[in-house]
Amino acid sequence: MALSANDAFAAGGGRRNRRRYGRGRRGALSEINVTPLVDVMLVLLIVFMISAPLLTAGVPVELPKTEAGAIQDQPEPLTVSIRADGSIYLGEDPVPFAGLAPRMQALSEGQSRPVYVRADRHATYEVVAQVMAALSTSGFSSINLITDTGGPSSGAEEQAGP
Repeated sequence: MALSANDAFAAGGGRRNRRRYGRGRRGALSEINVTPLVDVMLVLLIVFMISAPLLTAGVPVELPKTEAGAIQDQPEPLTVSIRADGSIYLGEDPVPFAGLAPRMQALSEGQSRPVYVRADRHATYEVVAQVMAALSTSGFSSINLITDTGGPSSGAEEQAGP
């Protein structure tokens, strides 16, 4: 039976090489497998992307009660209400439009107090704009228009009622 060069190498040549380098000894790997590292990094990225918005929202907690009072640095806001018929109220007292600015300045006592404007949804835009302009020219810089929640969002179609 004749052996080819390949058979001869496989039969005897391989054993000689193994003996020379030692039994079961392998050469050093020249490449590092980075696939597990990439997998771990992607998982961490997803975890941080999901948890980052939750950190800014805050966690609901029940705060303990203490004897310390509230900080008094914040002045009490003034509330101006406008009814659907155009009547103007400062707090709960009716006020004519001409007397609104002097009365507001007297109540603010020289302090910069925030003003909340509550207008009925059926009040005309003209009256609301005039009141806000009168407040602005009277020196009130923090004017807030109060609205109710639960209305249609911007761009959403209104639903027809029953």
